[in-house]
Amino acid sequence: MVLNFFDQFMSPTYLGIPLMALALTLPWILYPTPSSRWVNNRLLTLQSWFINRFTQQLLLPINIAGHKWAILLTSLMLLLITINMLGLLPYTFTPTTQLSLNMGFAVPLWLATVILGMRNQPTAALGHLLPEGTPLPLIPVLIIIETISLFIRPLALGVRLTANLTAGHLLIQLIATAVFTLLPMMPTVAILTATILFLLTLLEVAVAMIQAYVFVLLLSLYLQENV
Repeated sequence: MVLNFFDQFMSPTYLGIPLMALALTLPWILYPTPSSRWVNNRLLTLQSWFINRFTQQLLLPINIAGHKWAILLTSLMLLLITINMLGLLPYTFTPTTQLSLNMGFAVPLWLATVILGMRNQPTAALGHLLPEGTPLPLIPVLIIIETISLFIRPLALGVRLTANLTAGHLLIQLIATAVFTLLPMMPTVAILTATILFLLTLLEVAVAMIQAYVFVLLLSLYLQENV
């Protein structure tokens, strides 16, 4: 029986109960809890160094008022990168291939940055809708275009993450199917295809990490405009 290639993107259920919540909360168990000791083990030291460096680089261009978002953005980065990486393992499910989940991340956080800008500096926030020095006849058109681009931002965030991960998973499954089909008929071609599959898997690991970083980086840029 030939299964549909898109079956891997269906939300898993057990006894009729969706396992999406379990897939989202389980990755946190993999991270060791920091202790109060002066000297930690190598894993805790590496984890703390990575989190500190990432937070420092992320918040470097943002004003002091935006540093309150440090815990939220860093936690979101760890969650996304863990889910994306675990989804590459066999017999697992990648929740971030669901557009509804990604939009659930993107829309509230984007809306929070917009509301923050409108509350703290409404003049500057509205000023982004009209570039300085715009000719008078183009003002209505540019305001409409900038308003549309503002509301497209959360859609672009969610679709970018979903499309990149979905395309990578589909391509890996297609090439893996080709390897199993060609192996009894043309072993040499199958071995070459398997080599391409291995390189593509390494590329997909990089894509999983980069897309999580890009998602959080774009959110930090939206925050930078409104603080």
